[in-house]
Amino acid sequence: MRRTVPDECDVLLRESGIARIRPLRPGDRPLLHELVGRSSERSAYLRFFTGGRAGAHAYMDQVTEPDHLGRALVAVVRGQLVAIAEYIPGDAGDAEIAILIDDAMHHCGLGTLLIEHLALDAADEGVRELVAEVLAENRPMLRVLDDLGLATRRAFDDGMVEIRMDPRPTPGMLERIEARAHQATSACLTRLFHPESVAVIGAGRAPDGVGHRILRNILDAGFPGPVHPVNPHADKILDLPAYANIRNVPGPVDLAVVATPASAVLEIARDCAQHGVRHLVVVTAGFAEAGQTDDERELLRICRESGMRLVGPNCLGVADTGARLNASFLPHPPAPGRLALMSQSGAVAVTLIDRAGKLRVGLSGFASVGNKADVSGNDLLEYWEDDPATDVIALYLESFGNPRRFGRIARRISRRKPIIAIKSGRGGSGERAVRSHTAAAATPDVAVDALLRGSGVIRVDSVQDMLDTARLLTAQPLPHGARVAIVGNSGGPQALAADACEQRGLLVPELSPITRGRLRSRLPASAAVTNPVDLTADGTARDLAFAVETVLADPDVDSVLVVYTPPFGSGLTRTRHAIAATAATAVKPVIACIAGHDDLLDGRVPCYAFPEQAVGALRHAVNHASWRTAPRARPAEPRTAETATARGLVEADLARHPGGRWLDHTTATRLLGCYGVRVIDSAEVNGPDGAVAAAEAIGLPVALKASGPGLVHKSDVGGVRLGLGTAREVRRAYREMAGAIGPAMTGAIVQPMAEPGVEMIVGGVAHETFGPLLMVGMGGVAAELLADRSFRVPPLDEQDSAAMLAELRCAPLLSGHRGRPAVDVAALREQIAGVGRLLDDLPQVTELDLNPVIVTTSGAIAVDVRIRLAPAVAPPSPFRRRLR
Repeated sequence: MRRTVPDECDVLLRESGIARIRPLRPGDRPLLHELVGRSSERSAYLRFFTGGRAGAHAYMDQVTEPDHLGRALVAVVRGQLVAIAEYIPGDAGDAEIAILIDDAMHHCGLGTLLIEHLALDAADEGVRELVAEVLAENRPMLRVLDDLGLATRRAFDDGMVEIRMDPRPTPGMLERIEARAHQATSACLTRLFHPESVAVIGAGRAPDGVGHRILRNILDAGFPGPVHPVNPHADKILDLPAYANIRNVPGPVDLAVVATPASAVLEIARDCAQHGVRHLVVVTAGFAEAGQTDDERELLRICRESGMRLVGPNCLGVADTGARLNASFLPHPPAPGRLALMSQSGAVAVTLIDRAGKLRVGLSGFASVGNKADVSGNDLLEYWEDDPATDVIALYLESFGNPRRFGRIARRISRRKPIIAIKSGRGGSGERAVRSHTAAAATPDVAVDALLRGSGVIRVDSVQDMLDTARLLTAQPLPHGARVAIVGNSGGPQALAADACEQRGLLVPELSPITRGRLRSRLPASAAVTNPVDLTADGTARDLAFAVETVLADPDVDSVLVVYTPPFGSGLTRTRHAIAATAATAVKPVIACIAGHDDLLDGRVPCYAFPEQAVGALRHAVNHASWRTAPRARPAEPRTAETATARGLVEADLARHPGGRWLDHTTATRLLGCYGVRVIDSAEVNGPDGAVAAAEAIGLPVALKASGPGLVHKSDVGGVRLGLGTAREVRRAYREMAGAIGPAMTGAIVQPMAEPGVEMIVGGVAHETFGPLLMVGMGGVAAELLADRSFRVPPLDEQDSAAMLAELRCAPLLSGHRGRPAVDVAALREQIAGVGRLLDDLPQVTELDLNPVIVTTSGAIAVDVRIRLAPAVAPPSPFRRRLR
């Protein structure tokens, strides 16, 4: 038996519960026989046909023999081996698969999970076809195989169905995997936010104790189910019977909140596991954040092996206003509303919820995840996606556990529900030294920005900005465009609002003649009826309502901003009611700016104290609406790429240079060629005579460029000479370069002079946390000075390369500018797509610069390339479901 599959991992089952998938071990033989013993005759027949249980026992002996050729995985749930699946390679590139699952574990998605993992392992091993022979009456297994999303063929013969599957992952398979993962996560967390019973372990008598406050909050929220204080030193707490241990609590417990000293948490977790608790919220600090990583790992191990989900440790707790659950020690309970909030910081969460209450922004749910040992932002997004009480999701993030998965989940959810995020840590570019143009520009925060923007997430910088945006999105429809009508009673604030719109790219268009005529027919003669519409200080609440209704009817208006300065006109109270009443039936967003007032008008119109606040929130809404309504681009079809050759090149180079290095020009060019990236013909030389010979072979005039492991910015040290027209010039240029640069110059590159064109830069960097980031921008020696660049997180979709170019200020140069001809943008997009595919395939490529890529009327070609390799761990496969 050979182990060729990945290490073991934990997976979430369909109806809650956790299984560990791992390779089969020789010592599993008795456990496998126990599995057969628990199986019914019917299950043994469906799997082993007429061999029945006897055949099953014989198979278990065979599969654990040292020379068995199969590749087997097993699943363990709560310490018990409950399933085995394997494939046995044949001689023709195919492999037969087989699976046996404990009867008690049927219909929980375990079979699908095992075959998903098995198919990926087989594809990695070069298996071209998986073959399953299934009895025609075994409909559940036939459905499992049909639902995988793999390309399949069926053949029927005498009550038997032969299914042949291509194990290579497909977009359809990923789509189904994501759907199954979503279903499992959402079902699992339902009992976290809607438990039937709650225990508070560490609830004390002292009112200022954390456990007491959590218990008090649960009771004050009106939680309808049983609540059990657990304290070995009390008989009653808050008039509820107290229990010495969770194991003494009568009946099941869905949610246990732990508020004890850190030294007691592990034993409490074991007790909870024994009692069958489904979710554990550990508010206690003193784990990884205090350097106690081993204790946190052990806490997670206990939870995973028992099937519990863990929130925290070092968190505030969870709440769900619809379930009347406040299992937290928040100082003030969240009011009911349509906003769900996750925060990694307890302090930020307290501030945000306190401020939200003052602004009349209510919450549907809340989770403080603390150290994120288990339940993360990705899990919570999956749950809130289907929560009917949640319209908008807000995240305060300090880190990403799996950024790529976050991006896929957030992109899907953002089509239905806006996500607003604060990501701390904008400053600093990380500890890794960066030297290329791309790496200097593509800081970790730039990577975060690209990830969030590409996923449709609204990134904000402050709690105030988050709440300003959230109350607009929870209370008003999304705008259909960027055209804003401003209506108010004072010219100064309205002018400030118009200026803010212009600064943020919103339009304040002139109103149509029909709209102006209607306004003039009813408003006082002193009123201005252009845009802004100024009613002056004498304008009444009725005038204001009429003006808002009229501009809302204008087809050239997408949203209305009402600017009111109290106490003029009809006064604050009547004007507030007038604005709210008018907005109640509007199908376009109406927002208000009332000087000095931050809240919601009648729970439906967001009101801001200053025009800049209102316009900032509206800009976010406009951007999000535009992202949501843009045509969905399909994932780019895989480019023809010599992936195996590229990986071989990388592995061979890292074998020779284990610490990594900047590749020599020839190797870098070969690697790029595997992905169809064109590089100008070049000759590497190591002296003036070699340079002359290469120049004469290539054909004069030529370019001469210094090379060496430490030479990244050659132009900065005089390492580039262009237009060398004679052998004498080439020889002299080489000697002058070598003298000026010194030992850092170990050789040079000779190239033909490239045809003039538009100089671009295409580059990439691999961040340890975020993975690859692709950059496109204005290239040449001024690349960093001009800072005209766009970023994306690979893999790219069909429209990404075009969208990146469109975002650049230099974009007009590509389509022809001031009489210059348009260049071959399609060829440039091919270069971009090739680099994107390379970065996605090869995590060992830590830095890459093509600068410049010269784009002409006849193509695009890189004339200078730099690639740095370093050892790297492959990112988690999106096709392999697993918990972090």
